[in-house]
Amino acid sequence: MIEHVYRRAQESPLVTRVIVATDHADIADAVGRFGGEVRMTRADHATGTDRLAEVAATLTCDVVVNVQGDEPLIDPRALTDLVAPFSDPAIVMTTLCRRLESADDFTNPNIVKVVTDRAGFALYFSRAPIPCTRDAQNAGWPPRYRHVGVYAYRRTALLVLAGLEPTPLERTEMLEQLRALEHGIRIKTVETSYDSIGVDTPADLEHVRRLMAASATH
Repeated sequence: MIEHVYRRAQESPLVTRVIVATDHADIADAVGRFGGEVRMTRADHATGTDRLAEVAATLTCDVVVNVQGDEPLIDPRALTDLVAPFSDPAIVMTTLCRRLESADDFTNPNIVKVVTDRAGFALYFSRAPIPCTRDAQNAGWPPRYRHVGVYAYRRTALLVLAGLEPTPLERTEMLEQLRALEHGIRIKTVETSYDSIGVDTPADLEHVRRLMAASATH
């Protein structure tokens, strides 16, 4: 699985280097077998952002992209879209969002929703259905978005973020990106048609295998 993520990340023309950050020897060995670059990190990191920051502190690049190792269907075009806004020096953090079409998804607390300002900067992320429609006649407006949990950061902003203590909203919603918003770090959202499929269970793994097999036959 990690090799699929690695290879897909390499396909983005704006990604110049791919590094697997892990504290697990088996993962490091797997990456080494397919010729990938790997960095061993401390085992006591509370979050993936902390692990990412440990590696980023040793780099000299301007922008760092965080891709979870359990997303073998990550679309390289989505990563390109994620990095493109950094041509603006004012951008320090980006993430992806996708339009919600299902009412069930809108009310599902496992699907994170995001609302943005008119420039596309995140106002809030929540597991609750936001924005709440008070008037049923306006049920189709404004568009509703789900958050796709892939991020890019200015390296300097990432190091600052990793050094901040968890915040009340972050603890309440169990959403790490709220730490950035509570500390005034603006997050630019980029709408994408890419739909994240993380592998968290054996059933997820079988689902992804079927999708990859179907794709290989076309």
